[in-house]
Amino acid sequence: MNAQAALAALRARVRNAAARGGRSAEEVTLLGVAKSTPSSRVIAAVRAGLRDVGENYLQEAAARRSDLARQLAESDTAPPRWHFIGRLQRNKARAVAQLFDAVHTLDRRELGDALERHAAAAGRTIDALVQVNTSGETQKGGAAPETVPDLVAAGAAWPHVRITGLMAIPAASDDPERTRPAFAMLRALRDSLRGAHPALVELSMGMSGDFEVAIEEGATIIRVGTALFGPRESA
Repeated sequence: MNAQAALAALRARVRNAAARGGRSAEEVTLLGVAKSTPSSRVIAAVRAGLRDVGENYLQEAAARRSDLARQLAESDTAPPRWHFIGRLQRNKARAVAQLFDAVHTLDRRELGDALERHAAAAGRTIDALVQVNTSGETQKGGAAPETVPDLVAAGAAWPHVRITGLMAIPAASDDPERTRPAFAMLRALRDSLRGAHPALVELSMGMSGDFEVAIEEGATIIRVGTALFGPRESA
């Protein structure tokens, strides 16, 4: 399936899922997860209309951005918005603040402080989503749900980092329905905080195997890789 057909098929599934949830498909951003995907496929998707690209690894992201800028230089295609969705560490904060428009994996205050410092130095303002560990799995990143209110409140001290929502990666399952409670939990947590923090709008949740359930539960950003780009290259 070519990029245009794959994108059209995904958008149809988004529309159907949004309708089931009583929502508009316009409320849902399709984020193409480029991890281990040949740049040619990502470039084809951007040319077909993909507006947001997610990256897990800094080195891969820098190389891909260079490839894409070169390929699009003589066309009318606008560059995508770049999202960092990998594990965030303080030694990556400077590069992330310089390269990306949004970060989905903020999970503690010291990382927010580092992003703020480097974004200010770069003269940029970036969006950030607080990653929430909805499954309690120790190997996963993410703030414990009970610590999220304090982390969101801390964002008031970061003029160059806007906290715009929450992100979660539920426990892996072959049954998309098993992820529904985690998505519902994230939505409820976001809703409980919006009175004090009206900018907290986004819910980044749902991937290739369960994004339709996530949309039904209120996702505003879905992170889709293989369903858009096809199988990833082997390491």
